[in-house]
Amino acid sequence: MIAKDLDIAADFPPVSYEQWRENAEAELKGAPFEKKLVGRTFEGIDIQPLYGAQHWRSAGDASGFPGLSPLTRGDRVLGNAAAGWDIRQEHLHPDPAEANRAILDDLEHGVSSIQLRLDAAACSGLDADDRDAVSLAGQDGVMAYSVGDLDRVLDGVRLDIAPVSIDCGGSFLPGAALLAALLEARGVEPSGVRCAFNADPIGALMRDGRLNVPLDEAMAELADLACWTADRYPEATSVEVGTGAYHHAGASSTQDLAFAVATGLEYLRAMTAAGLDVNAAARQIAFGVSLGTQFFRAIAKLRALRLMWSKVVLECGGDPDAGRTMRLRARTSRRVLTGVDPWVNLLRNTVCCFAGAVGGADSITTAPMDAALGLSDHFARHLARNTQIILQEESHLNRVIDPAGGSWFLETLTGQLAERSWEILRQVEERGGMIPAATGGWVGDQVEEVEAAREEAIATRKLVVTGVTEHPDVREERLVRERPDYARLRAEASTRLVSWRRDHKGGEAFRALAESAVDADRSPGSLTAAAIRAARGGATIGQMASALASASGGREPARVAPLAVHPYAAAFEELRAAADIQAQEVGRRPRVFLANLGIPAEFIARSTYAANFFQAGGFEEVNNDGFPDPRAAAEAFARSGAAIAVICSTDARYQEQAEPLARELKASGARTVVLAGNPGANEARYRAAGVDRFIFIRCDVLGTLRDLLREEGALR
Repeated sequence: MIAKDLDIAADFPPVSYEQWRENAEAELKGAPFEKKLVGRTFEGIDIQPLYGAQHWRSAGDASGFPGLSPLTRGDRVLGNAAAGWDIRQEHLHPDPAEANRAILDDLEHGVSSIQLRLDAAACSGLDADDRDAVSLAGQDGVMAYSVGDLDRVLDGVRLDIAPVSIDCGGSFLPGAALLAALLEARGVEPSGVRCAFNADPIGALMRDGRLNVPLDEAMAELADLACWTADRYPEATSVEVGTGAYHHAGASSTQDLAFAVATGLEYLRAMTAAGLDVNAAARQIAFGVSLGTQFFRAIAKLRALRLMWSKVVLECGGDPDAGRTMRLRARTSRRVLTGVDPWVNLLRNTVCCFAGAVGGADSITTAPMDAALGLSDHFARHLARNTQIILQEESHLNRVIDPAGGSWFLETLTGQLAERSWEILRQVEERGGMIPAATGGWVGDQVEEVEAAREEAIATRKLVVTGVTEHPDVREERLVRERPDYARLRAEASTRLVSWRRDHKGGEAFRALAESAVDADRSPGSLTAAAIRAARGGATIGQMASALASASGGREPARVAPLAVHPYAAAFEELRAAADIQAQEVGRRPRVFLANLGIPAEFIARSTYAANFFQAGGFEEVNNDGFPDPRAAAEAFARSGAAIAVICSTDARYQEQAEPLARELKASGARTVVLAGNPGANEARYRAAGVDRFIFIRCDVLGTLRDLLREEGALR
């Protein structure tokens, strides 16, 4: 008879961690436990193979409860369970009419808010018809320079229902003035405005390398905007602490956290110096965090950021509940997206969205899967938003409040990230704060050190980029996105600007802005109010930026060396591009011949490894069913049209046939003979017989492929 009651505890008695480790070490047969089973992150954190109560002591509710101090588990008792997170889509199309069509389509099909980035010209404080804007107009954003342009972009959008988050880089105050002027013109009730103006001068400076004004003036503009917003729009935010500049340059999770909190501190100080109390200043700040595909680390990063910021606000004199107003916005990291095999980006998006949802982000932006190729099409945006909708409405990820709470692993990792981030934050503060640490080069040096280690791991394929460095397919049909006619769009924008300026003189409001900009005794918020009046009177972004720059009294605008963006796959994608170009020019790809010795059971492992290895560099492999002897393999090589031959078989076969095969291949015209496998003590013998290179696990894949492509003439 089968028992009706299942007593698992009786059948499987508890096992202590010590017992488990003892058994694990016995299975390792002398291999070091720490080397074989313990991983190490770029943050210097050891990831154990198993976590238990001894790793995280839950006594005393160390992480508290959702909505309660220290806010590790979120700042609301119900988290996102009631309404879900905000599904936010970013729009970058330069043509205002095209951007509007895409925005309305998104809002109609499930998106709940809009991220609108203005183009590089506007972010630089220039109008499209400025002669310095020739190479910037339309790049990386929407061409909107006046209230009229912005009204066209947001035509049909209910701004009281669908919040707009605007990104205008270093020209954040003119950009905010346009959006605020449009809100006023449409009569949106201030209490219902939930927009975001996203002033982030430090982040913009480190990303773009320049501001329109000295950094202290930009900080004064930020504080003024915050004072005005706090008084006018209680549900809006004026400031964003973005981690993108550091994250996309290669920062570790702990650096991301430390630099974000350090930047938040700088902004708190600027706002409180302008007259806001700490609690009101903290409510003005939103944090924008980029998430990669290490989703456990991404979840822990979001939780650690809430923990750290709540403590910072409290230490700065805020009320215990002040940290509960933190707005946390997550987005797919651009550094993990690939142009090669972009379909894999769908999975990366899913992982990032999953991490953001589980980590408790208030809003999430998933990048379209073709974002690395240029402007995204309708299909890619459709998939991006539906990724979130499925995870929220079908998978119900928001229904469990902080599912990471109580997990020995995630609680431990959260604490470790926070602890190491505090150490970096202390170093930043010892250097005088984030401004001198960033502009003086220290921040960039710290990020570069981590990025160098990551690039080495990618080059040896210790760190995998699926579809690029591992499991590539050189025969895939590459996606191509059309490049807009920027010259035509700039001409159209210039025509609109001429017409706009003719119909909107706005002289008095514009003069008032210029006077306010140089007024050392202006009241908090008055500069922003003057900018909004100027925008309503017809002032363009370029005109407002010029007026604001007059406050610097001839001082040079802020300039630094910008942090370079380092996508994971960049180096390998350069190789693939070079091979693609050669294929177009000469009619075929660089080619390698797999000299497989023996039966498939003998060579299949290494021939598969070799095919994967060379396809990562854009090579086409000439494969076969194997050869019984070196002469047969060499004869087939001679007919293959390849100049590179790769010997693939077992170590036992190599002992007998690697040397004669290498000689036969050289005699048959092989320029380069490669052996798949670590030669060990036989390297000198094999080289003497004609083997030029060896490929094996953890060798320099990138360097080898780069050298061979140069030999093929695909790289110079």
